[in-house]
Amino acid sequence: MHNLSPTSALGASAPRADEIGTIRISENFGLALASVSARHGQEERCADALSTYIGATAPGPARAVIGEPFAAFWTGPDQLMVSAPFETHELLADDLKASLQDAASVTEQTDGWVVFDVTGAGVVDLFERLCPAPARRMVAGDGQRTTIHHIGCFLNCHAEAQGFQVLGPRSSAGTLHHALMTVARAVV
Repeated sequence: MHNLSPTSALGASAPRADEIGTIRISENFGLALASVSARHGQEERCADALSTYIGATAPGPARAVIGEPFAAFWTGPDQLMVSAPFETHELLADDLKASLQDAASVTEQTDGWVVFDVTGAGVVDLFERLCPAPARRMVAGDGQRTTIHHIGCFLNCHAEAQGFQVLGPRSSAGTLHHALMTVARAVV
């Protein structure tokens, strides 16, 4: 077959975007993702090489780096997720492997996650009702591992009280989207 085309995590040929009052929930279909896990005894070397690669200090616990073209967020001790625009960084995991060499284990994650950008006035109210993350106290560059509708997710703040990014398992994309939409309707 030569006529295959990619689909979004929600099953469409184009990413979905919904506006409910002042809140916008947009499926971000354009990110390449790779996980980085420092190998035992190589933590400092990994952090230095990753910082050089992304052009910023690798984020520590509960932090994210929001840059262009790379973003990264902490997922656990000596573990991070790195993202970049898919259009220009389709081989992100391969590039990271080449850059970090034997200092880290790198795994392609692009198709394993769904990413929703949630923006607008009222997003803090949405997340306060939806998950235990301290959304009201989060500032740009904060990141939290949390649960949304019993789904393990990451919540990263891009703009204080105005913009968040939610990453959840692709297999739960529909449930996660439904939870975001249901609570958004309740807060507007």
